[in-house]
Amino acid sequence: MKVLKGKHSPELRHSRPKSHFILKSQKMKNVFRLFLSLVLLYSCQNKADRKDAYVPESSGNLNHVTVVMPEKDWNSSLGQEVRNELQQVYEGLPVDEPQYSLNYLNPKTFTGFARQGRNVVWFQKDTTARFQLAQNQFARPQILASITGEDAEIQQFYFQENATLLRRTIAENERKEKLRRISKSPTTEQTLRNRFGIQLKYPSAYETVKDTTNFIWIQKPVRKGHLNLIVYTLEDEALSGKFSEQILDIRDSIGKTHVPGRLKGSYFITERAFRPYYYKTELDGKSTYLTKGTWEVANDFMAGPFVNYAIQDSIAKKWIVVEGFAFAPSANKRDYMFELNTIITSFKQQR
Repeated sequence: MKVLKGKHSPELRHSRPKSHFILKSQKMKNVFRLFLSLVLLYSCQNKADRKDAYVPESSGNLNHVTVVMPEKDWNSSLGQEVRNELQQVYEGLPVDEPQYSLNYLNPKTFTGFARQGRNVVWFQKDTTARFQLAQNQFARPQILASITGEDAEIQQFYFQENATLLRRTIAENERKEKLRRISKSPTTEQTLRNRFGIQLKYPSAYETVKDTTNFIWIQKPVRKGHLNLIVYTLEDEALSGKFSEQILDIRDSIGKTHVPGRLKGSYFITERAFRPYYYKTELDGKSTYLTKGTWEVANDFMAGPFVNYAIQDSIAKKWIVVEGFAFAPSANKRDYMFELNTIITSFKQQR
């Protein structure tokens, strides 16, 4: 009589080759490792999210930097070096203003709410000498630059070596913060899109004051003045020669035609007594010429700063010119020009 073996019988259990069980065991280990990795990743992510959730919102005015160091260092060559690097002149203004305003703090007071500044430069005595950038350490968004060294001389060296990087990092942090604030009350106007097929992110406080075939003027009132954006296009060959010589003549021609002054026969031109700054850059991935300088009104006594971007549209074979200028005779103009420049750098072409 043939005896049938059950599934748990010794004969059936050992009927498969040993290698099968080794392979199966290895697969189980791999699955377990993958599962463990996913669990750890999820756990770390949750911890990071929970930590981020409890980080307070950063505070402070735009273009302000908190500097933390002992008072004796602030009054020494280290403090002077920090002031020299972070308070470089903001380009293109008729009267010199610093790129950043500095708030000094003694390390003893750098606790609690004082740590919530959006841009912080912290000097500390340590046997390890280094320069380190961190994001959202005590608040968000926040850039924290930590400079350590055994003494002020070593700290000054590491600060000097990385000052350019620090300024660029703070500038981008401030640009993003300005765009975030603009996004709270953005314009719904489609004038630029309909006329030129472009988009700029600017606040709803700006309104279109002039719209012609190839010229748009947008304006926002400020205390005793106004901020302005103008947009127009040029033929491709208009800037085929030396840019620095041509763009100023073009500005004057546009100003005479479209931007009149307050007096009869007066109009918007470039102030030639102050040499403008010229750069080659990119906006929206397009080759761009940047000019910063001072405007004035012919036959009148009015002046102020401007920033001009000439953006090349190689497909349509033309230049899109976007310019911002401020008129605020009794006010500092750094933050006004920072706003206009930030708006222009949000440039996007809509195909």
